[in-house]
Amino acid sequence: MPTIRTRTPLRLGLAGGGTDLSPFCDEYGGAVLNCTIDRYAHCYLEPRPDGELVFRACDLGVKERHTTGAPLDAANGLRLHRGVYNRFLREGYLPRSHGLAIVTTTDAPAGSGLGTSSALVVALCEAMREYVGAPLGLYDLAHLAFEVERQDLRLAGGKQDQYSAAFGGVNFIEFLAGDRVIVNPLRVHKNVLLELESSLAICFTGVSRESDTIIKEQTAHIEKHHDDAIEALLGLKAAAHDMKRALLAGNLAEFGDVLNRSWLFKKQTAKTISNELIETLFQVGHDAGAYACKVSGAGGGGFLMFLTKPENRTTVIRALNGAGGQATPARLTEGGVQTWSAPSWT
Repeated sequence: MPTIRTRTPLRLGLAGGGTDLSPFCDEYGGAVLNCTIDRYAHCYLEPRPDGELVFRACDLGVKERHTTGAPLDAANGLRLHRGVYNRFLREGYLPRSHGLAIVTTTDAPAGSGLGTSSALVVALCEAMREYVGAPLGLYDLAHLAFEVERQDLRLAGGKQDQYSAAFGGVNFIEFLAGDRVIVNPLRVHKNVLLELESSLAICFTGVSRESDTIIKEQTAHIEKHHDDAIEALLGLKAAAHDMKRALLAGNLAEFGDVLNRSWLFKKQTAKTISNELIETLFQVGHDAGAYACKVSGAGGGGFLMFLTKPENRTTVIRALNGAGGQATPARLTEGGVQTWSAPSWT
C-alpha cells in the first residue's frame, strides 16, 4: 500500500472565538467566523511489515517506537499521535497486528493561535480513516478529532478549530446545545476575498504559549456566570454575526471596525490574553497604517493579524519586522482536509 499523505489548513480566528467553549455554547449558543490560510498541518502514514509502530514529529524532533496491538499511554510523549491511534484501535477500525509509520510536521508551532494542534489531529484522523477505509464524512471527522482532543486527552479548548481544518475556506460556524455544530460556508464575492487577502498581514510574536491557562480561566468565568465574562462573550457572538454581514456586503471598513471591537471584547474574557509585547506590536502596526488588529486564537502570544489597505501592507509588515515581530502576508485557501497517495520516488 502506498504512503498516505494528508494536509489540513490552519486558520485565522476573525470573530467569535471563545463562544465555541462549553458551557457557554451549550447555554447561549456560539458563533464563530474564521478563514483558512496557506499554512498546513501534514501527516504521512505508511504501513510497516514488521508490525512496529513508529511516530515521528519532524517539527519537534521527536521519534517514538511502540509495539502495536495495545493502547498507548497518552498522558506523555506525542500525545496527539497516541490519542488518535488509541481511538482507532478502541473503535475497532484498526487491526491490532498492523505496523505503521506515522510522520507529521506543521507549518506553525503549537500555541501559535492558528489552530495548529487541532489541524494536526484532523490530519492524523484523516490519514487513519483513509488507511482503514472508515466511512466518515467531514462532520464525522471533525467531531472525532474534537473528541480525541477534548474528551480522550482532556486538552482544554473549543470546537471551531477541528471544523475549520476539516472544511476549509471562509466559514460562519454555529455551536449549539447537544454538541450540534452547523458549518455555513460563506459565498463571498471574489473581488471582496481578493481585497481581504491583499489587506491581511499576520505577525508571529515569537511566543508560543500554552492556551490551557487562558481557556481554563475563561471556562471558570463562564461556569461561575461572571457578568463581565458572559457579557464579553455575548459581544463576541454578536460581532461574529456583524462581521459576517459586513463581509457578505463587501464592506471592509465595517469588517475592520468589528475586528477592533472583537479584540476589546476578547480582552475582557481573561487577564492574560494581552500583554506588553502584543500591545506594542499593535501600536507599531497602527502607526504604520493598519486599520484594525486582533490576536488569532486564545491570546497571550502566537500570531497577530492586521487589516490595512493593500497599498500600506508592505509598510506595515516592514514596521512590524523592525519592531521584532515576524510579519508576512497571508493567502486565503478554499479547501479543507486533503488526502492523496504518494507516487513512487524510486
